[in-house]
Amino acid sequence: MQVEIWSDVVCPWCYLGKMRFERALGEFAHSAEVEVVYRSFELDPGAPKGVTTPTVSMLASKYGMSDQQAEQAQRQMEQRAAQDGLTFRMSGLRSGNTRDAHRLLHLAKARGLQPELAERLHRAYFTEQDSIFDHQSLTRLAAEVGLEAGEVAEVLAGDDYAADVTADEAMAQALGASGVPFFVIDRRYGISGAQPAETIARVLDEAWEKAGA
Repeated sequence: MQVEIWSDVVCPWCYLGKMRFERALGEFAHSAEVEVVYRSFELDPGAPKGVTTPTVSMLASKYGMSDQQAEQAQRQMEQRAAQDGLTFRMSGLRSGNTRDAHRLLHLAKARGLQPELAERLHRAYFTEQDSIFDHQSLTRLAAEVGLEAGEVAEVLAGDDYAADVTADEAMAQALGASGVPFFVIDRRYGISGAQPAETIARVLDEAWEKAGA
């Protein structure tokens, strides 16, 4: 069974959904036979490279709310994360272009380290308030999960895997994904949003049973 997960590394719901999926997968009887693939989905593909903006301001502008309302939404997200065992530190968070991070996730997939890098990037951003936008930080984080720093720097300096990012996003559009996280099981079943682990577990069981029918 293959599970594809469309997400963005700066999407708090994606990190929450990832943890809930992993909880469901841990209780799935056939988890050893499940291949998990992370697919690219940029929430703000038009964000300029090399520039970051306060996330509160970005949210206020995007959703037509005040900065105070956006800050309150951030606090509520921290509380939701805590209920799932995650530590989010969203005060002072900044947003930016994530294409380079997604290109590295494709490199990590080619090297068998994609789940590790996906987790590292999420944790760096939401828990450690580390940058995941500049090349120096991305190289360091990628090296921490076992990628070769020289190869990472070479990828970041060029445009390797950009076509893979674009292909993932085109596939998401073709599948009707309007937001993330978006989970697709064997290209037959879809789960939209950070659903409870119990809901994900039911869909995994159903997909497995149908595949064996």
